[in-house]
Amino acid sequence: MILSCQNITKAFDGKTILKQANFHIEEHEKAAIIGINGAGKTTLLNIITGRLQPDEGVVSISKGKTIGYLEQNPILDSENTIFDELMSVKDYLLQMERKIRQMEHDMKHREGSALEALMEQYARLTTRFEMENGYAYKSELTGVLKGLGFEEAEYEKPVCTLSGGQKTRVALGKLLLLSPDIILLDEPTNHLDMNAIRWLEGYLSAYKGAVLIVSHDRYFLDRIAMKIIEIDAGTVMTFAGNYSAYAQKKEQYRTAKMHAYLNQQREIKHQQEVIDKLKSFNREKSIKRAESREKMLAKIEVLEKPTEVRTDMNIRLIPNITSGKDVLDIENLSKAFDKEVLFRKISFSLKRGEHVAIIGDNGTGKTTLLKLINELLAADEGTIRLGTNVHIGYYDQEHHVLHTEKSIYDEISDEYPTLTTTEIRNILAAFLFTGDDVFKLVGECSGGERGRISLAKLMLSEANFLILDEPTNHLDIASKEILEDALNEYEGTILYVSHDRYFINKTAHRILELNEQTLTGYLGNYDYYLEKKTEQSIVPQQKNPDTPVISSAKADWQAKKAAQAKQRKLENDLKKTETRIAQLEENISDLDTLMASDEVCRNSAKLGELSAEQGKLQEELDSLYEVWEELSEMV
Repeated sequence: MILSCQNITKAFDGKTILKQANFHIEEHEKAAIIGINGAGKTTLLNIITGRLQPDEGVVSISKGKTIGYLEQNPILDSENTIFDELMSVKDYLLQMERKIRQMEHDMKHREGSALEALMEQYARLTTRFEMENGYAYKSELTGVLKGLGFEEAEYEKPVCTLSGGQKTRVALGKLLLLSPDIILLDEPTNHLDMNAIRWLEGYLSAYKGAVLIVSHDRYFLDRIAMKIIEIDAGTVMTFAGNYSAYAQKKEQYRTAKMHAYLNQQREIKHQQEVIDKLKSFNREKSIKRAESREKMLAKIEVLEKPTEVRTDMNIRLIPNITSGKDVLDIENLSKAFDKEVLFRKISFSLKRGEHVAIIGDNGTGKTTLLKLINELLAADEGTIRLGTNVHIGYYDQEHHVLHTEKSIYDEISDEYPTLTTTEIRNILAAFLFTGDDVFKLVGECSGGERGRISLAKLMLSEANFLILDEPTNHLDIASKEILEDALNEYEGTILYVSHDRYFINKTAHRILELNEQTLTGYLGNYDYYLEKKTEQSIVPQQKNPDTPVISSAKADWQAKKAAQAKQRKLENDLKKTETRIAQLEENISDLDTLMASDEVCRNSAKLGELSAEQGKLQEELDSLYEVWEELSEMV
């Protein structure tokens, strides 16, 4: 055991955040802390690192073990370049290397015992240098930089000129290179693209030390975590396994607790009814029996009602009208800023009811593409056509559609003036804004609060075509699941940009990957996309100069048409099979009736003939039952 938390309790302003929290981390274990926003996850990390003192309890770290912590928004204003900032972690190796070079120089001028003594020192130092990975530290450093998404051209950028997200990546790189015995990470995937997240998954999985992560990225937790530490209403519980295993066990646990609670409540109600009935008899014996039952009832330890699952936000997305079958058609669209080309001559289309995710590395133009569709930017070339009766609802990850100078209440009332005060308050309450919270200025709201305001406006828009830019940013896991349910029940069309792979898996019917200025389509969710990408990397496509190049949009359209044709054929085959089964069952029933008649019963030859015919029909029917079963599963 490398880390132990015993009876950790912490309160702020009289509100208990953590109460009697107990858990431990073994050496080399990878664990995750989860909970809704405000549950106390970061508070717990700060207690473990000693930045905060618990009101009660003890944090124990094994003697001699080092701990490293990446907070959400690390302060990093160094004048160093990115490369030098990471190299500073290996400064002790640079000093050793300089000393080794000096020793090599000095050996040329030593003789006898002095040379022997120097050679012994040299052997010890080079052995230590090798054990510290001294001969490969530069390749290790560049591997981390590339893994975290830094291009070689960026290595010489001063850290102080970087964005907040880039600084977080630099801080993460430094922490990984330090290789402490325990790594604490607070939302490490927030500023990483998919490739960088996949790289980090591999790095942490192979990491020799222990890792404790706070994250809302469920796909990441499924790949990394061996243990889930949940904070729920101040109570800490530990579950073995990854996030998916936790979700299943948590539901079973909650169901069991709810059954126990409801059973106890029924028993209490029953006992109270018996007590009331005994008292109503108004006899000495019955009153004594009632009093006896009351004493027993008072001794019962009443169970707390379990926390309801995902009852915080209430999102209902309902289009006001149905759009035409063709929702969006984009042809030969190109966009560049200055000399930087984002994409060139991309084409794709959307049909009514499709849920399509756009993925790609940071900077490939995903958000720009959404802005072009929303006419917030102008294309350099190409056409964007919306279908009949298409009404767009836009969710902007930067929330530019919100007005920072307005209150939350006015943000809704100004946009929808026909709503009454009660209706506005009810809508805002569904997104967790109650009481005086509704008069808070939008500019003073956190990223999560602005996300909830944008979702409220999106719900009120009654749009039939939702365009969403990173809709899960700043949402906790429970809120993400509520949004997933709302989108899956939505009958309109959805086009969204997201790096949340779990979210994409749950909601996407199709994926468009924007990469190297082109768009490639994949039918299916993220796992299917990953499977296809893996196949492509294992079996490279051979290029034949005589083979015509099919555009990604056309290939996507052809694949979709082929899938639809296959589905129609299956449905037709199933219908034909059902019709034939019904006919055979009727024919067999008619033969039963005929063979039971007096005329046939007395004619053994006829009876044998009909029986043979019935046998053939029964044999065909049995075979068709199997065919029907296979077809129904495929459909």
